[in-house]
Amino acid sequence: MQPRKVLVIDDSTLIHKLFRLILAKTVLVFAADGIEAQKRLAENPEIDLIFLDINMPKMNGLELLGKLKADPELAPIPVIIISTEGKEHDVIRGLQTGAAAYVKKPFRNEEILALTARVMDLYKPGTLAGARR
Repeated sequence: MQPRKVLVIDDSTLIHKLFRLILAKTVLVFAADGIEAQKRLAENPEIDLIFLDINMPKMNGLELLGKLKADPELAPIPVIIISTEGKEHDVIRGLQTGAAAYVKKPFRNEEILALTARVMDLYKPGTLAGARR
């Protein structure tokens, strides 16, 4: 299953361009930090999946992830962390905070496509994890 609408939260415009290529058939919404991401989520309640960087200005990814998972309306949206931080404790912290998966940059396009499909299959509407819809 592929997502219909994805929010990519990263302060790198290069990552935004890369996701336009990787998920060319998906509607994409972009944010450069956690504060902007909260606005985009309010404007786009139909987001199916979030790709989230950790190191960003204003509000980092783990702060935002904690806020998302504490909000009953947003908590069911699966979040895949994409980060240059890939030490074991970084990965554990991201997953414990509520991420569905963690990918270290740089990544391969095929890796993102396969992971997107796996996460969407796990969080599809009607499942306990996908209870938002």
